Amino acid sequence: MITQTYIDKLTYKIIGCAIEVHKELGPGLLESIYEKCLIH
Repeated sequence: MITQTYIDKLTYKIIGCAIEVHKELGPGLLESIYEKCLIH
C-alpha cells in the first residue's frame, strides 16, 4: 500500500533532482531537455 509518507519522500527526491539539473544546466531549457536529464 502506498502511504502519504512514501509519496512525500518520493516527491522530495524528484524535486531535489529537478533542482540539481537546473543548477547544472541553467534556466531556459526546453521542458523536453529537462525531462531527458531527469530520466538519465
